[in-house]
Amino acid sequence: MSQHVRDIMTSRLVTVEPQTSVTAVAQKMRDENVGAVLVTEGDRLRGLVSDRDLVVRALAEGGDPEQKAVSSACSDDLVTVTPDEDLDRAVELMREHSVRRLPVVEDGHPVGIVSLGDMAIERDAESALGDISAAKSNQ
Repeated sequence: MSQHVRDIMTSRLVTVEPQTSVTAVAQKMRDENVGAVLVTEGDRLRGLVSDRDLVVRALAEGGDPEQKAVSSACSDDLVTVTPDEDLDRAVELMREHSVRRLPVVEDGHPVGIVSLGDMAIERDAESALGDISAAKSNQ
């Protein structure tokens, strides 16, 4: 029996508005213990920003991170999946687009996120990535 994205996705969404400062987003990531947040306008998905995006697209460019909006650092050309999508298809999309996280969208609204770590825990918990992904955070 095939598994679906909904079986392993994280449904606890961490979101920010596009005008949120880079500093505030970094603090939210720290406080929520996540490596990526969804950028939304109202209840519509606008983008995704990872901790790496903040470093490479915002901090490395210079300027005041308090004054820089997260919209300048987020990925807005998103690859998404639905909750009913087969996990094999999600893996295929991650591989094809070289992404580690896929927002899960239903009727245009974000309902979750599925990560490479989620896949590793589900598919091969004994692998190095599965083991690391399942470990308790050291924060």
